[in-house]
Amino acid sequence: MPLKTAMSSLTVMTDLVLPSETNAINNLFGGELLARMDRAGCIAARRHSGEIVVTTSVNHVAFNKAIPLGSIVTIEAKVSRAFKTSMEVYLDVWINFDGGEKIKSNEAIYTFVAVDKNGKPTSIPEITPESKLEIERYNGALRRRQLSLVLAGKLKAQEATELKALFLANPK
Repeated sequence: MPLKTAMSSLTVMTDLVLPSETNAINNLFGGELLARMDRAGCIAARRHSGEIVVTTSVNHVAFNKAIPLGSIVTIEAKVSRAFKTSMEVYLDVWINFDGGEKIKSNEAIYTFVAVDKNGKPTSIPEITPESKLEIERYNGALRRRQLSLVLAGKLKAQEATELKALFLANPK
């Protein structure tokens, strides 16, 4: 399979925050934002893999800034690393008002798995990061994956080489 760039999966979705999507203090519901991020991430993963994809985990979500009613919300999703059948997708959420300056409000990391028409995991192409940020996210993806696998009981802690390297001078 040919390598692909992270940029080839870039998905940008822009929408308004409407009254029916807000809580009692007129901020976007967290669940509404999660759903929007899931859709953007799904499209990015599908663009990378060329396959049907399913969400397997939400690895990280940071609700750093409330998103008020009337905000213009832009979600940028991009595959940060591809493994055999799974992909980590990093999402950045930006807001602005009346077309003004964009402010980063939130970020998230989702994992998707490519599946065939029978729902069985299928192989996907690797990814080549290009920018400094893409390389940083690519390198961190393996550590995040190993941590998730250790926490799920699917990888023994002593086998998590990337994690051990963070904490031990000599990870052997």
